[in-house]
Amino acid sequence: MSGDRHFFDTNILVYTFDASSPKKARRAEDLIHAGLASGLGTISYQVVQEFIAVARSRFRTPMTLEEIEVYWERTLRPLLAVHSSPSLFVSALELCRSSRLSWCDSLIVAAAMQGGCKILYSEDLQQDRRFGSLRVENPFS
Repeated sequence: MSGDRHFFDTNILVYTFDASSPKKARRAEDLIHAGLASGLGTISYQVVQEFIAVARSRFRTPMTLEEIEVYWERTLRPLLAVHSSPSLFVSALELCRSSRLSWCDSLIVAAAMQGGCKILYSEDLQQDRRFGSLRVENPFS
């Protein structure tokens, strides 16, 4: 991981809790830990919402509200740097149109760009795809 600001897509956070994929879980944990330690890791409000929805409904053992509160304080809140805004939505609309991304992916890319990130860690987008100075990296490939 470079010394550049980087953005974590929701799947990176989710993999830290995936016991069925220990290799991915370890890699995701390492990324999150390094992002927290360096202060260069970034997420958006959308990522927080998506993570909590998955943690409450799709985890083998759903997280309790108390566990989510602890995770919020230790991980999500320190990483949260990009909030919903009119400019984020306009940027996402432009990306949706010009890059043919889905709406949710457009919001993720727009948030990473708005957060000044150089790397977007995600397994949902094409490896090495570029959006201006932002590069997509699949940390599991």
